[in-house]
Amino acid sequence: MAQTPNVMPQLHMPLQSGSDRILKAMKRSYRSSKFLGILERVRAQMPDAAISTDIIVGFPGETEEDFQQTLSVVEQSRFATAFTFQYSPRPGTPAAALADQVPKAVVQERYERLTALQDRISAEENATQVGRQLEVMVTAHQGRKSQETQRLSGRSRDQRLVHFSVPDGGQVPRPGDLVTVTITKAAPFHLIADGLSAQDYSLRRSRAGDAWDRSQADSCGAPAPAGAAGGRPVGLGMPMLPPSSPPR
Repeated sequence: MAQTPNVMPQLHMPLQSGSDRILKAMKRSYRSSKFLGILERVRAQMPDAAISTDIIVGFPGETEEDFQQTLSVVEQSRFATAFTFQYSPRPGTPAAALADQVPKAVVQERYERLTALQDRISAEENATQVGRQLEVMVTAHQGRKSQETQRLSGRSRDQRLVHFSVPDGGQVPRPGDLVTVTITKAAPFHLIADGLSAQDYSLRRSRAGDAWDRSQADSCGAPAPAGAAGGRPVGLGMPMLPPSSPPR
């Protein structure tokens, strides 16, 4: 039986590099062992937390040994996702004046190895979500294949991207509404909930969904519903122009 919805926080813990020598050159206050120790304590308290990170490849002076240490720490850390960057010198920064700038071709090759490793780990971590029930906030932006798959999209509590299908007879959510779905498939960058039964899907309408309805009505020239903030349209945080003066 699928698990009930749970709180799954998302944390961002920048690693930057797994090499202590490079971390020192970057003037970071921690070393890889300290980072892994903090990560272990976080997971002891929040075992379901999805943890993301930042990693820079090709910092000046980075050797193949340094890079291998980064790969080792990434393998141990099991990040849900990583924001990976290729170092490039910026004029005026201390790093730009350092010797031993790593050739672009070497940086590119290391970057590709790092992203391949993280893609594998992300797929494996996402696979642990199959069979779970996740609460998802529906977004207005749908996936590239939504027209052919008839799926809607949203974000889980830990910010994983979820594409889901509404079961036959199920209520269709609006952007901002919350649905609970059972995950049926995983990929490196998203989760899928397909072929759901009524028991695998539920909808909780929200005030954000109500605001979406009002914004759509306003964009079509329809009046705002009675009781809406003094009868004024809801802007959803977007700047709004004042009403134009009537023609004279």
